[in-house]
This record gives sequence, structure tokens and C-alpha cells, in this order.
Amino acid sequence: MIRPFHGFALLSLGMAAACATVPPIMGDPAVNVSAVAETPPVGTAREDAADDPAIWRNPANPAASLVVGTDKKGGLYVYDLKGAQKSFLAAPGLNNVDLIELSGGRVLVVASDRSDLTKVQMFLALLDTATGKLAPAGKIAVGPGEGYGICMVKPAGSQGILAFSAPKGGTIYRTLITEANGGFVGTTTTLAQVPTQTEGCIADPRTNTLYIGEEDAGIWAIDTVSGAKRMVAAIDNKMLVADVEGLAIAPEGKDGGYLVASSQGDNAYAVFRLPDVAPLGRFRIAASTFGSVEETDGIELDNRDFGPDFPSGLFIAQDGMNAPSAQNFKYARWDAILAALGERK
Repeated sequence: MIRPFHGFALLSLGMAAACATVPPIMGDPAVNVSAVAETPPVGTAREDAADDPAIWRNPANPAASLVVGTDKKGGLYVYDLKGAQKSFLAAPGLNNVDLIELSGGRVLVVASDRSDLTKVQMFLALLDTATGKLAPAGKIAVGPGEGYGICMVKPAGSQGILAFSAPKGGTIYRTLITEANGGFVGTTTTLAQVPTQTEGCIADPRTNTLYIGEEDAGIWAIDTVSGAKRMVAAIDNKMLVADVEGLAIAPEGKDGGYLVASSQGDNAYAVFRLPDVAPLGRFRIAASTFGSVEETDGIELDNRDFGPDFPSGLFIAQDGMNAPSAQNFKYARWDAILAALGERK
């Protein structure tokens, strides 16, 4: 009687061991900060929907600035700095988003369009900054692949806008967007190739550098002219834990400032000093009045004055959990983040 029981016990222990969950990888310690505002949950509930934010700063009244955010299943939302929804433009299949100012006070919003998973496309809209409403402005075909990451920059002296597309396959496209016949057209070339899936990207026009997140490898710095690339921050399970997701920069001076990356694997954000991408530290948005933030995809950062609520800059993160509601976006003060990291300005 003992042997059968002993054998059953060993079998049970073996089954339990086989079913045990692997503990999550945690990077180096991260300081805690709090969100000070949040948006309503996106309209798509119980799915991975909210993804990426972009910020338009109102130069005349920074407190009246606007935020555009994607719902991958629904379209584009526009919010104010309190987090209140201003408008919604239905456009299913969008992923990452960026915006840039044009002449005459116009604002061009461009999102990566995944409505056709066989070709990379950009969805364009114009933001009416007075009303907070978006108007569709066409699409631009980029090339083969599944659209994913996108970011834009307006080089000094350029007559056009450079948009960088980072589809899942690792090909990095560079598209020159210009205005023609009352609309927008694009001319695309291949800038670079990285080995595996990419998404997050941010361009720094001061140094002609494109930062790209290769999700399971790290952050690349790519010359926006030559396409030459180098890995500047590898996933090491200290500063960065896979997946590397959203990227953002806070520029200071000729080439200084900070690069921030979503270390999605352990719900943290890694901050590096520019220009040498030297590790500074890590932070999390911890539980507070507006809740904590987990599983962040897109982030955005602007270190200029945004009025009394964000006098030294605004950091926005997509909240991939936001239980029990649908996903949303949470706002934090950039000066509070720097202070928590021991940076005094």
C-alpha cells in the first residue's frame, strides 16, 4: 500500500512542478511616481486596444494643449490635459501615432495603419486645434510588411516631413511626406534592417538619429541619412526587460536630454542620458488616485511648459491593464519623474 501511494505522491509532485509558473523577470529597482491625470477608458473593452499617444503643444496657451491617442480596434481619440475626451475619429486598425506642425498653424497627425496586414500604410488626419476635432486627410502606401511603429520629424530647412515606419518584420522605411494638389504624397526608401520585430521609435533631428526598439533585443540608434546603425541599449534584464515598446525623448541643448523606453516586461520605464545613451535609472507609475500603470505599449514626452499642471513637461503612458475598466492613458509630471530619479533642474 505504501509504494503505490509513494509513486502517486511523486507523480503528483512532478505534475505540480510541471504546472508551476515561471516567475517574471524583474529588472533593477525602479523609483515610484504617481499619475496626476488620466483619460477615460477607450471604447474597446476587454481587448488590447489603447496603444500610443502624441502631444500637440499650444504655444499661445500651453494648458490648452491636446493629446491624440490610438484605439487599435476603434480609431483616434483627442483629449485635453485634464484627460477629458474632446473628440473621436473612427478608423479601425491604427496602431502607433505621431503629429507634427505644418505651416499656417495646421497639425498633421499620422498613424500606422494595420487595416491590411500585408502592406505598411500611413493614415493621415488634420487636427483642428481650436475644436480638438480630426479630419481624415488620406493614406500613403509605404511598402510590404505589417504596419506597426511610426514617428516623424521635420528636419531643419526641409520642405517636407520625414516619417519613419517600423513594421513587424524589422525593415525600417523612411518616407518623405510633401503637400501636393491640396493633399499629401509620400516617397519611400528603405533606411535600414534590424533582425527581429520592431515597434517603438523616436527621431532626434538635432543629431539626425532615429531610435528604434527591437522588442526582444534592445534599442538601436540609426543615422537618418545613411542608415548606419548601432545597438545603444541592449536588453539586459537590468535597465531593460523585454519587450522594449514605446520610446520618447526630452531634448536639451545641442544634443543632450533624455531617452525614455517602456520596459514592458517588468512594467517600468528606463531613462537614459543623451547624447551617449548612458543609463540614468528606472521608474514606475505606481498605485495612487489614478491607479498604477502596467504593460505599457506607447509613451510620449514633452519637456516644455504645459501650464500649472505640468510646468516642466508632460509624460504620457498607455495603461495596458487599467482594471476593471478598458485600457487608457495616464499623465505624469516630468519634473516629478526627474526628481524621483535624483535629477535636479
